[in-house]
Amino acid sequence: MSDTINSRTQQTPDPVSRRATVLQVLPAMVTGGVERGTIEMAEAIVNAGGRALVASSGGPMVHELTRVGAEHITLPVESKNFFVMRKNATRLAELIRKESIDLVHARSRAPAWSAYWASKRTNTPFITTFHGTYSHGNPFKRWYNSVMTKGDRVIAISSFIAGHMRKIYGVRRELIRLIHRGVDMFRFDPEKVTAERLVKLSTQWNIPDGVPVIALPGRLTRWKGQLVFIDAIAKLGRKDICCLLIGSDQGRVEYRKLLERKIRENGMEGVITIVDECTDMPTAYMLTDLVVSASTDPEAFGRVVCEAQAMGRPVVATNHGGARETVIEDETGWLCIPGDADSMAQAIAKGLALSGEKREKMAARAKEHIRKDFSKEAMCAKTLEVYNEVLTLGS
Repeated sequence: MSDTINSRTQQTPDPVSRRATVLQVLPAMVTGGVERGTIEMAEAIVNAGGRALVASSGGPMVHELTRVGAEHITLPVESKNFFVMRKNATRLAELIRKESIDLVHARSRAPAWSAYWASKRTNTPFITTFHGTYSHGNPFKRWYNSVMTKGDRVIAISSFIAGHMRKIYGVRRELIRLIHRGVDMFRFDPEKVTAERLVKLSTQWNIPDGVPVIALPGRLTRWKGQLVFIDAIAKLGRKDICCLLIGSDQGRVEYRKLLERKIRENGMEGVITIVDECTDMPTAYMLTDLVVSASTDPEAFGRVVCEAQAMGRPVVATNHGGARETVIEDETGWLCIPGDADSMAQAIAKGLALSGEKREKMAARAKEHIRKDFSKEAMCAKTLEVYNEVLTLGS
């Protein structure tokens, strides 16, 4: 195929011979990094002169897709039932032919199998983004996960993930394209957070005046490390701080009760508060003095760490996974031993002890670091280059 998509910025578009049509496939448009990345790429495709389609089972984020000029097709691609997956392959093959789709980009395993089979039937270029390590403890799991390595090119969202793909699935280096996830620097801009937004959220969360605020954003699930964080705060021995666990339990009621009990047992009521999900994370970051990522398992990338730095906030993260690539030790934050409350407490203490001058220097360094290496614009441009590469291969 001769279709290509411009990979420059929107301000200096190159002409294209005709609009390339790209179909992204994922389970649903509900919430999360995969969904956000799908919308960002759909917008980039449209801005570059292409046509962006997304197939999913739907969800509240569909309206954001249509707002950026993409088209959404509702299909039951979230199903892991083998027979439904095979039927979805037929549906997707029909869609590919009907809409003259030039390239298929799969972002999750169950829909990726359907998209892979459909692409094979229609001889359509197929790429994948490997978003996580996935459970791979038995041969069946590894086979099921392997579809994420079957793309003509496979996008790894971090060097950690690229190494994981080579080690576990034997993916050849020449097929892997490293593209870190990107932060929307327009949305995560300290200058755009108004006083009204700060007052509203501070009042909602009942944040006391004049005390350092430490936040751990992330859904309430054990591997996100909230239990380790609570122990680390207890080890600090300070009551003159405000600590926020920002995230929904997503139905994990028993785990939430465990966290609440742990807070009580450590005498941390009034110090550590669970504030549930937040829809205005830029403001949440601006209310904090220090942002913590306590994940006990490696993060494939770790958006929180990058978003916080984009907002000029020092970070503490566990020393594995994507954080090793996004935190500059003692310049934008600190890395601590995974699952080790003592190590985390020491790193948090460093953050709380920062002088005003040192904090300002770290903020400037952090913002420039993310703008230079981890912006949404860089992610989209690099992904468009992969699209063009694969489309050229098929010409």
